[in-house]
Amino acid sequence: MNRVMVIGISSGVGKTTFARKLGEKLGYPVTHLDSLYWKTGWIESEKGEFEQKQREVVQKDQWIIEGNYNSTFHIRAEHADTIIYLELPLYVCLYRVVSRWFSNIGSTRPDMPEGCPEKLDWPFIKFIYTTYYPRKQKMAKRFEKFGKDKTIITLKSKQEIAFYLSNFS
Repeated sequence: MNRVMVIGISSGVGKTTFARKLGEKLGYPVTHLDSLYWKTGWIESEKGEFEQKQREVVQKDQWIIEGNYNSTFHIRAEHADTIIYLELPLYVCLYRVVSRWFSNIGSTRPDMPEGCPEKLDWPFIKFIYTTYYPRKQKMAKRFEKFGKDKTIITLKSKQEIAFYLSNFS
């Protein structure tokens, strides 16, 4: 396990926290896709720029990249040897997104660029709710395609996640 993608069913599933903890245990650098995509003031990066930043990271020998960003999934998947997929229940994801917002009101999370204070709005909640179940089906198909030469680890509960991380000293 040298090049690890951490992806998940939804926002709020715990990708950032999991990747940070795994990075600490393995001693690998962690790249948060949100920090590559967003610029100060919640301005989106141009597609080519976002892709190039990822291409630079995946050339390294050891890395953990967390985040979904479907449009650039192939860049990371091509180079990853391990894909860790987190799939907690929808209600957990929604609860965590709201909780994260309350915890970070007015401040910027460490995995985000400066000038992107935590925000929560109805379109984001609706996005989580409406994409959750279709993503489950999409991920199964993706794993069939990418899974032949990669280690794929699926963790579906907080207990499974904790147990997995506890196996690294």
